[in-house]
Amino acid sequence: MKSLILLLIIGNIFFSLINTEKEILPVPSKTPSKAQLKQIERKYGMFIHFGINTFHDMEWTDGSKPASSYTPATIDAEQWIKTAKDAGMKYVILVTKHHDGFCLWDSQFTAYDVANSGNTTNVVEAVAKACKKYNIGLGLYYSLWDRNRNSDVENTELDSAYNSYMIKQLDELMDITQEYTDIVEFWFDGGWVKKNNQWPIKEIYQTIKSREPDCQIGVNWSIGLPGEPDHHPVLPKDQKEGYPIRYFPSDFRLGDPYLPVKNDPKLFTHNGEEYYMLWESTVCISRRWFYNTTDTVFKPIDELVELYKVATAQDNILILNCPPNREGQIRDKDIEILSELRKRLKINVQQ
Repeated sequence: MKSLILLLIIGNIFFSLINTEKEILPVPSKTPSKAQLKQIERKYGMFIHFGINTFHDMEWTDGSKPASSYTPATIDAEQWIKTAKDAGMKYVILVTKHHDGFCLWDSQFTAYDVANSGNTTNVVEAVAKACKKYNIGLGLYYSLWDRNRNSDVENTELDSAYNSYMIKQLDELMDITQEYTDIVEFWFDGGWVKKNNQWPIKEIYQTIKSREPDCQIGVNWSIGLPGEPDHHPVLPKDQKEGYPIRYFPSDFRLGDPYLPVKNDPKLFTHNGEEYYMLWESTVCISRRWFYNTTDTVFKPIDELVELYKVATAQDNILILNCPPNREGQIRDKDIEILSELRKRLKINVQQ
């Protein structure tokens, strides 16, 4: 009897190990999944570009700027999230690490982070706390390209050490946020500097979905061409139903700052199977992604109203970028425009 029980225990352990390691992949479908329906319902959100670039009047730095040059006066994360909430947005996407490789949290795997900067606040944690307080969704942006860690030139070899570094950092990000809120979206960028099969997209997807099953995962410039799945770029106007998914597995399409076209296709393929993938538009409210002292021209309200209508039609999404300044606050002009836009669009703010 004891032998039988022991065999059953061993069998259960073995089954659990197999089950744990089973690949998590999107289910082929011509209609949105439950998680995609939740994403469609969110509809409107805020991009928060903030980091070392904020302090250099540059969109892309090369990973050589000293961490000490990141010197926000404060991190007013509550103001960022309350601004999004008051604007009628349902989630934010925080840039956690841009192409420069500077991390907005204290990462045990690099010294190029806030822990070694002029303000050691864990920005990821502060934003997660604020999202919980204001009941708004949390999305995270993470650049695959890392000019501090993985060079500025195209790497033609598979870099297993760097790929492992990314997976460890994604686990760190989920460790930080899990106490406060679920992550509704991961937004990956910079994949074009290598061939698509040189990125560990499947491992990234598995890592996230095993912990955040409903989290939607997208990689910028998501779609390729028939016969050339890694073609870059394929603009929304050129995408057609049945075109190959460039980064598989992923859940939705990106290609900033472009808007979808009329009759936006939703079905794309991988290995002969069709997958439903909506489009998420990411657009600057002014002219730049990161705060810049020369960035003083904002989109007119009429243009933003039309942009919202085009971007959110056909079950798609609009994300407006509003970059915090060097004082660690969203600009007054952004707040003014977002408030007026909400009124024009007649968006009710839900508590």
